[in-house]
Amino acid sequence: MNRQLHLNLFLAPRGHHEGAWRHPGTNHKALTDLDLYVEAARIAETAKFDAVFLADSLVGPENGQSISSGFLEPLVLLAALAGKTEHIGLIGTASTTYSHAYTLARQFASLDHISKGRVGWNIVTSWAPKAGLNYGLAKDVEHENRYRIAEEFVTAVDALWRSFPSDAILDNVDSGRFLDGHRIKPVNFNGEFVRTRGPLNVPSGPQGRPVYVQAGQSEAGRIFAAKWAEAIFTAHSSKESAQAFYSDVKSKALRLGRKAEDIVVLPGISAAIGSTEYEARQVWEELDELTNVEVGLARLSARFSGHDFSGVPLDRKLVRNDFPDPNQVDASKSRVIGYVDTSLREGLTLRQLLKRLAGARGHLSVAGTPEQVADLIEDWFRSGAADGFNVMPPVINQQFEIFTNEVVPILRKRGLFREEYKGKSLRSHFGLDSLLN
Repeated sequence: MNRQLHLNLFLAPRGHHEGAWRHPGTNHKALTDLDLYVEAARIAETAKFDAVFLADSLVGPENGQSISSGFLEPLVLLAALAGKTEHIGLIGTASTTYSHAYTLARQFASLDHISKGRVGWNIVTSWAPKAGLNYGLAKDVEHENRYRIAEEFVTAVDALWRSFPSDAILDNVDSGRFLDGHRIKPVNFNGEFVRTRGPLNVPSGPQGRPVYVQAGQSEAGRIFAAKWAEAIFTAHSSKESAQAFYSDVKSKALRLGRKAEDIVVLPGISAAIGSTEYEARQVWEELDELTNVEVGLARLSARFSGHDFSGVPLDRKLVRNDFPDPNQVDASKSRVIGYVDTSLREGLTLRQLLKRLAGARGHLSVAGTPEQVADLIEDWFRSGAADGFNVMPPVINQQFEIFTNEVVPILRKRGLFREEYKGKSLRSHFGLDSLLN
């Protein structure tokens, strides 16, 4: 079979553009209404998408951030979506910095059973300023320690998922034996940051364990992804940058004894689609008019660990000194370096940067006809920039329905995307090797 695309829905409740919540084409159900998420997930499942992906935020709304908070906790939401869908994968975000390994292992093992093998864990180290205060820490965990914690955390969770194999459950009424206790072993993990005895009290799920998903782009993130990740969500606004990342992370995986196909690389794409290119661009302009400068400044500040941009003129071209040193930012360094480089390279003003980030936050942002969007997706796929895409509709459900109804059929006609699901698990959707004997 020819290599085929993978498509996920990155589900932002009203859409990925900051102005989407005010747009007439959005789904105006409350962010706490399950039906809002179910409707989008079912659109994705009807289109045979690989998975629905849920991000997370660990801080409450501050400084006018009107829609960056207020949505449902992702693991609870995934459990509900599992009962409302049948085939599509379900990927949830959980932090290695602010979670407990044993609790997280129980939650995801349970979700894999509830969904019948459709769950993935998006492993994040968390960059949100002040998150630590919500978890009783006097200060946030420093950037340099977050991947050290993550390495121990995933090692411990991985061991917990192997500590109670599902075939240890005998459930033999005649013999009176429910378990084969010899198959169940404690993990006795004692690291610098993570400690857990085990074994887990939930047996391994239908996939053996959930699919490992990761989204770091820094050098530390790439090394971590090359070792653990089976799917990588990544942000690139140019094909050249995406190709360099794709080659680098796959090469790192090969050096660790893995195969290139062991990892599915999925850049984000936020596409405004219209019957003409002009009509598509009008979608972005409509959304930009619905944004709020204060909200944009607050989000930019959060990305730069709380730096105050309010003194920077909105309509002057940005210069290097308008930004703090990205290497001193205790957040997502690779993302903020990209913001600085793009601003200086393209001569953006602060207002223009805020509009750029309002749409896709550093991911690929495009406007075009269905044919043009399909052309771009195929080009990146065939030229070593992507194995597929994390689809980030600027407006839910309007623009997502256009994508599934008009772009996906073009990709199918070109033999690039599935007509039907071939397997039952997220692992099978991604074309990953089975972990079961």
